[in-house]
Amino acid sequence: MKLYKSANDIIIEQDGKHYLAQTRDWDHLVNQKNLFKKLQEELNPWNEINWQPDQLNAPIGTQEIWAAGVTYYRSREARMEESKESGAAVFYSKVYEAERPELFFKSTHYRVAQPGGQVNIRKDSKWNVPEPELTLFVNKANEIVGYTVGNDMSSRDIEGENPLYLPQAKCYDYSAAIGPCLWIPEKPINPDAKIFMQIERNGKMVFEGEISINQMKRKHTELVDYLTKEMSFPNGVYLMTGTCLVPDDHFTLEEGDWVHIEIDGIGKLSNKVGLSS
Repeated sequence: MKLYKSANDIIIEQDGKHYLAQTRDWDHLVNQKNLFKKLQEELNPWNEINWQPDQLNAPIGTQEIWAAGVTYYRSREARMEESKESGAAVFYSKVYEAERPELFFKSTHYRVAQPGGQVNIRKDSKWNVPEPELTLFVNKANEIVGYTVGNDMSSRDIEGENPLYLPQAKCYDYSAAIGPCLWIPEKPINPDAKIFMQIERNGKMVFEGEISINQMKRKHTELVDYLTKEMSFPNGVYLMTGTCLVPDDHFTLEEGDWVHIEIDGIGKLSNKVGLSS
């Protein structure tokens, strides 16, 4: 099942049909015990509506978004390449092999771009890329109950200059986008599910790529266990699980580009690239 969030309502999609959720409180709904079963109970004929998924809000309430880094080998190589001049490449190699994963804060809910909305590149950066990521929704009981598509925008030159600049490379207004929905499956996502990314510039594709999430070195539960070791999330939390598709080192986003990210079973997230005001 898929949960969409509009300006005023929450909509449940199942088998191409749409149903109006009985609550408008996102935080309350997504933290219900046995969420899949709870949503099934709302699939009644009197709740069914005619609805098109346009003008969507990001599928988030008051949750924070966190992110994991260097969980794919390709990401390890990219981070090492961008940081070799600063002498920090060894740290990315070590964290890829280490027991403890890299975890960092990404965004508050009010800095998240909505589906079809604008993601930003920093004015003080010359090398900016999108990072397509399977994003977990973890409820207040620390259970993975849903998935969405995530775009972890990154300023590679800032992070490459010094790893201590990671918060500035990763955290700024509309540096994250999630959507178009929150997918609530009965079973965990298929490890062979693929992530696709396209970058469009002036009507032409300037980057295309795909990869299976089974290329990830770490398990989803492992990342969640470390994130929740010493932190509580009373309304749940979103966790981006690391990038797997990295454009070539000569590539940087430009204002006006479109980033399209799609994950099997979840849907497509599209965002226009802009500069912060």
